[in-house]
Amino acid sequence: MKKDEELEKMKAKKLKELLRKSQKQKTEVVTTLTSPSFDKFLENTDLPVLVDFWADWCMPCRIMAPVMEELARDYAGKAMFARVNVDENPEVASRYSIMSIPHFIIFRNGRPAERIVGAVGRGPLEDALKKYLREERR
Repeated sequence: MKKDEELEKMKAKKLKELLRKSQKQKTEVVTTLTSPSFDKFLENTDLPVLVDFWADWCMPCRIMAPVMEELARDYAGKAMFARVNVDENPEVASRYSIMSIPHFIIFRNGRPAERIVGAVGRGPLEDALKKYLREERR
């Protein structure tokens, strides 16, 4: 009987983990792009796209990750949000002359419209993004 209780506890724990993972996957609204997927992603939307160029080792990049996720949730359906790891995708970083990170580019119609460099916080990113959302309404 004791083994059955332990087994039930293990099952309950595993179920909680699975539920937590599935909820996390549902809330992830920042798309991870690679060199092969980058252009296709930009081509397949009429919305403004905010792209975060980052790297694992970059602490300011890590600080900005939750900001991107918040913006992505708050502006879902109005803009698209993506991340490009510059170490894993150097050709994309090179194409857009990414020399320091974090580096954010807002794309309109597949072209860079504005750049923001550094861990600037939510305010400057949101203000820049709002300019392109207003254009969308015209």
